[in-house]
Parts: sequence; structure tokens; C-alpha cells
Amino acid sequence: MDVYRRLKPYYWKHRYIGVAMLFFVVCIAALGIVRPNLQRLIVDDVIVAGHQQMANPNYTQGLPPAVSKLPLLALSIVGVAVICGFCQYMRRYLGHVFGTNAIYELRNALYERLQSFSFKYYDTAQTGDLMSRLTGDVEVFRRFLAFGFAGLLEIILVFCFGLTTMLIMNWRLTLLVLIFMPFLAALTNRFRRQIHPSYTRVREAMADMSTLVQESITGIRTVKSFTREPHQINLFADRVRILVRCHMDAIRVSSRFFPLMELMGSIGVLILIYFGGRAVITEQMTIGSLVAFFSLIWFVIGPVQQLGYEVNNYTNSIAAGERLLEVLNTPRDIRDKPHATPIGRINGRIAFKNVTFAYNKDIVALKNINLCVEPGTVLGVLGPTGAGKSTLVSLIPRYYDVTSGSVLVDGRDVRCITLDSLRQQVGIVFQDTFLFSTTIKENISFARRHASMAEVETAARLASAHDFIMETPDGYDTLVGERGLGLSGGQKQRIAIARAILADPRILILDDATASVDMETEHEIQEALKTLMRGRTTIIIAHRVSSVMNADNIIVLDHGCLVEQGTHTELLALDGIYRRVYDVQFADYTSMERQMLG
Repeated sequence: MDVYRRLKPYYWKHRYIGVAMLFFVVCIAALGIVRPNLQRLIVDDVIVAGHQQMANPNYTQGLPPAVSKLPLLALSIVGVAVICGFCQYMRRYLGHVFGTNAIYELRNALYERLQSFSFKYYDTAQTGDLMSRLTGDVEVFRRFLAFGFAGLLEIILVFCFGLTTMLIMNWRLTLLVLIFMPFLAALTNRFRRQIHPSYTRVREAMADMSTLVQESITGIRTVKSFTREPHQINLFADRVRILVRCHMDAIRVSSRFFPLMELMGSIGVLILIYFGGRAVITEQMTIGSLVAFFSLIWFVIGPVQQLGYEVNNYTNSIAAGERLLEVLNTPRDIRDKPHATPIGRINGRIAFKNVTFAYNKDIVALKNINLCVEPGTVLGVLGPTGAGKSTLVSLIPRYYDVTSGSVLVDGRDVRCITLDSLRQQVGIVFQDTFLFSTTIKENISFARRHASMAEVETAARLASAHDFIMETPDGYDTLVGERGLGLSGGQKQRIAIARAILADPRILILDDATASVDMETEHEIQEALKTLMRGRTTIIIAHRVSSVMNADNIIVLDHGCLVEQGTHTELLALDGIYRRVYDVQFADYTSMERQMLG
């Protein structure tokens, strides 16, 4: 029950609905005992008594007096059935209400938790696995909350009520029937120990399969471009095969358990037939009591058998709950410090002081970086792939925390500033552009949900996106496919730039944002961004020298180290990495220039 104790905050506030549901469970269990007793009265007080009255020498023609009780007893059985049916309806209805409301809280908490995790968490997390937890595992947990606890309570009540009634009727026969119960209890406990790891493996296999499906669908263009459909089909078949094998392992455990339970129940019935029949013959009990016993024995055997099924569901829900707790209990490494305070409108001065950052002990991305970016200036960042360019700018809005050193904005350590107030003033366009499956307008206004259409259009014009947007079927109301499918890489990047422009940040970061556009479009975007950059701090990460050559200051990173710094002219004079990159990228232009001069 430790899993349910730890998840208690999400369903306990709806306990009154759960208590109402359990009230009807008690009613159902109590009404179940009434019917066998009504059967006993019909047999003893109507059938047997009527037969004895007819056998009396003084009996005259007509129905015996005992038969007069039959209509009332029959109506009582019908009445009990109707009331029991109503209680069953209320139990299921309230169970659904309880489970659905509780899971509403839990699912929201899970999603909120996922939204709070830093980039570091998602560097290793698998999307399919998270989706499996948020959907499949939550649903398994919901079903047991809605019906599992009620089922367990009903089993206990039915067993106790049935056993008590049997002991009152004939305690000797009851004890004989209960001889095999310890074997049933031991069997159920063994089943519980074996089935739990089986269902844990089932949940994990389901998550692996979901991950593969999510990746295959997201990367369908890559799959098709390399004609790897057969490989992906075989890979999926392997995952399904593993899932089936895990399911079969669980089924084999269940299939061994339930027949043994049936056998134990049959043995109990045989004991009842033999010893109960002798008791009737020797007039130690009435025929009606024996008939009632045949119904009541299933109030003892049935719950023990049903216990196996409920244990099956319970262990499945525990496996699901453990996976949910893994997410809920994962610590948030990036959060507001206790002493953090909001920052007002910033000027945009950024300073890196002895900054070192490592993703883990084996991967050091930045080493002892010292850098200052003055407000309103443009910083160009150049370097080979893996040099640490994107990592450097990710430290400014605290997507990651430095390993050592400090990052300052307007002289304040970013760790002493509340995340919301900091990130609201930092606009970033990532190299890997992401668009949501909604309209172009909604994508551009993502950071400012209440922006007017005129503001959205202005941002799109500044990003050189307005013209191609107007060529789409519905203009700004055109729906974008998942992850921006249906748009070219350059179009997606221009929409992402427009999104950052509309956010009106004090610090603008362009992480290789023009990598997917042609030279002409890049020039148009750069010209449009000149107005936007005025008065705000801008950091441009690029592989092209043409993207950063007009920056106020340019730094060159290599293997996580700041190796060169200066203006375009100063870096060319150094004859270092920047000069080599420049010569490679402008080799054709230089050759042509020389030919023209010659």
C-alpha cells in the first residue's frame, strides 16, 4: 500500500465520493446474505411445511396454509434484486466519478511535473515512455481506484457475512468446509508474489513499444528517405513480440492459479454435499439450511477465488503507480532558489565569469569561459560543431546551471533571479525549429497569446515570413502539420524568428537561426532584424561568417574553450580559426575577385 499512500494527495480530496461508493458496496454485500435466507424460508417454511401439512391425516383439500407465505417471500426476493441492482448502479457510477476525478488531479500533476523539468531531464528521457506513463499507466491506476478497492472491500464483507451466517446455521459443517481455506490463502499469496514482477515487465515493454512508434512516426521522412520501412517493421515486430512474451508470462502465472482455485472450490462443495447430506438425513439440519448453505459456500469460496483476480489488478496498478511515482519524485534540478527575486525590465548586460559546464563527469562542454556582452550590442558566436555554442547561450535563461563559475544578467547571478521573470525577457530561436500542430498565427503568438493580428503580421514581416504565409491556403489561419511538416526548413525558421520577435525580448538569441535559408533570404532577415536588434542585446550563433561578420564582438569557441575574440577585422588579422573558416567560405569569391583584378 506504500504506492497508494504516496499517491494519496491526488485522490484523497475526493474521498467523500469514494466513501459513498463504499456505502453501496456494504449494501450489496448485506443484501447478498438476505437471498440465501429467503431461499431457506421458502424451502423450510413453504415447501417442506406444506408437504408436512398435506401429509397430516386431518388435511382437507386445497392449498396448505404454508403456501400463503410464498407470494410475500417471492416478492421479497424480487425486491432484494431490485434494490441490489440500484446499489450496483450507484456503486459503478460513483466509482467512475471517483476514479475520473482522482485521475484528473494525478494526470495534471504529472503533466505539470513534466513541464517543470529542465533540458537535462529531456536529454535522456524517451518521449514514448513518458506518453505511456501519462496515458496507459494512469488508466490502469484509475481502474483500480474506481473499482479495485471497492472489489476488495466487497470480497472481505461477503466473506465475513457469509461465514458468520454459516456459523450460525451449523458451525460444525462450516468448520469442515473451511478446512481447505489455508491452502487457498497460501496459494493467493504465492500468486501475488509471482504476478507483480510479471506486470512490471508488461508495463516496461509497453513503454518501449510506444517509444518506437513515436520515434518512427516523428521520423517517417527519414525512414522513407533511406527505405528503412522493412527494418522499422521488423523492429516493431520485435518489440511487440517482447510485449506478447511478457503478457504470456503473466498469463501463465494466472492460468496455473485460477484452475487450482476452482479445484479448491469444488472440494468445498463435495465436502458440503457429503457431510451436509448426512446432517439432513440425521435431522441435524433442515433441507432449507442445506440449500442456503449451497449458496452461502460461494460467499466464502467465491471471495477467495475473486481475491486472485483483484490481486492481479492490484499488482498491475502497483506496477503502474511505481512508474508514475518515478516521474513525480524525480527532483527538479532547475528551480527558483529560496532567495530568488524577480528582476525588472533588464538592460541586457551579460557576463560569464569563470564558467565551466559539464553535462556529466565525462562530457565537459565549456571550460573557464570569461566574457562580457554590453547592453544593446551584438555578439557573434562561431565555432565547429560540438564546440559548445548552444550550451553557452542555454546558460543565460538557466536551461542548465553552470558546474562552476557564474552567469550574470545586469550584474545579478541568474540563479538569484526567478525563472519566469528572467525567461520572459530572453527570446531564443533554436537551431532545431519546433512548431506546434496549430495555425501559423497561434505559433507566432505562442509567447503572447493575446497579441493582436496587426502585431503578429508585423513580426512576420520583420522575419520575412509574411509573403509565404499569404501564399498558403488560409494565410495566418493555415494549420501547420505536426512539428511543422508541410513547411520547408527555411519557412519554419522564419516563423520561429517571428515568434521570438513578437515576444519583444530584451535579450535575443539566434541559435544558427538562418541555417536553413538561402543566402538571399538570410540577407533579407538580417536587414529586417537590424531594426529589432537596436536597443537590445543580441547573440547570433552561426556557422557562416557572413551571419556574424557585422557583429560588435565575435567569439570563437573550440572544444569548449574561448580561443578567439574581437571584431571581424581583428579576427582576420589574428590568422587563426576564424581566418581559416573565412578563407574556406569565401574562397570562391576571393578567387573570382583576383581574376577580375588581374
